[in-house]
Order: sequence, then C-alpha cells, then structure tokens
Amino acid sequence: MKIALVGYGKMGKLVETIALREKLEVGPKLDIHDNPGGSGITAASMAGVDVAVEFSQPDAVLPNIEAAAHAGVHVVVGTTGWADQRSKVERIVRDSGIGLVYGSNFSLGMNLFFEIVLHSARLIGMLPQYDAFLSEEHHRAKKDAPSGTALSLLDLMRPYLTNPNLNIASIRAGSIPGTHVIGFDSEADTITLEHRARSRQGFAEGAVLAARWIAGRKGFYEFRQVFREIVGIK
Repeated sequence: MKIALVGYGKMGKLVETIALREKLEVGPKLDIHDNPGGSGITAASMAGVDVAVEFSQPDAVLPNIEAAAHAGVHVVVGTTGWADQRSKVERIVRDSGIGLVYGSNFSLGMNLFFEIVLHSARLIGMLPQYDAFLSEEHHRAKKDAPSGTALSLLDLMRPYLTNPNLNIASIRAGSIPGTHVIGFDSEADTITLEHRARSRQGFAEGAVLAARWIAGRKGFYEFRQVFREIVGIK
C-alpha cells in the first residue's frame, strides 16, 4: 500500500514515521510550497498512490480534496476548521467515486474518550442539579478555536444536557498537544473527565489506521464511525 502526504509539517512527518514502521510506501510528500491551491495533486504525481493523508491548513482542505477527486485518489483528512464546506465536500466525494475519511481527532485515545463522554452525558446530563462545562487547550499555532474536537464533544453531549447552550473555554499557549476537559458541577460535587495528549503520535497512528481502512472503499465517512466499526462498538 502506498500513501501520499499532503502537508509535510509536524503531523505529516509523524504520519510518515508510523507508515514506514508499518511497512507502507510513502510518497509523494507535498508541503505548502509544492502544492499551492492543490496544484501538486495530479494524476501523474499520485500514480500508484492508494490514499492521500491530508494535514494542512483549513483554507487548503477544499482545493486539496477537489484535486484528489480529479486524480481518483482516496483521502484521509486530519485538518479541522472546514466544517462550513462539508456539504460541498460530500458532493465532490459522491460525484467522483472516491473514498474519504475525516475526523476532528484521529487519536485512538480521544475516540475512546468520545464514547466515555457520550455515556456520561446520558447518565448525568439530564439531572437538573448538574451544569456541564467544557474546556480545551492547544499549542499557540493552532488556528481554530474552539477546536474541532471540542465541537465534536459538544455535539455528542448536547442532546442530553438540560442546558444545551454550553460555552467552550479555549486556551492557546506554548506547545500543548491538546487537552480536553468535560465536567458536571453541582452544589454537592464536581465530576470531571479529562483527555490529555502527550504528543501527536496518537493522531498519526489513527490517520494511518484510517488510510488502511478507506483504501478500496468509496464514500464519505467520519473517523468515529470507522473507529467504532474496527473496535466493535455497537
């Protein structure tokens, strides 16, 4: 199996490390200077590529997906901040016949956290004495705030909250890989759940897992769906 890297920053390099460890072939590796407006993604440059793994910038996602669709290449999209383009991307994927997996967070641990938070919101969220809260912290270079992960967590919780209009507290500082805290507070006590990423390695491992899964498939999938299928969550 061969993957291309669209975006060759810290995440792209980590995906390369994990892919090579798993005996996948890697190339081409397109950085911002090699791929303005998706111009580096062509049928010729993607010859032999099964899946392109995309970790770039929010404004680059749509042209990268359009170019991959024209080249007939499946895509794993790890970039966040493009949710307003989702309907257009779905149409591109459907019309071109490629497969695409996207996710607010490809970390396997975070996807377990999604399931824990969902279950907790079902148990606690409808009790009127508890108010829910949500906070997230990331490195100073992360451009979207709140994070796509925090928005996904809120979407999971919202149907079970007595107050669904929950604000998200966001911090951008230093080199924090990513921390998300969910809490339920009452006069009597506080219940907190926390996921703290130590590094970006978990994101890269999830992206490679998604690339293996989407190779040979068609359609538009969220990584949480893929994760639940792989680990057998009903």
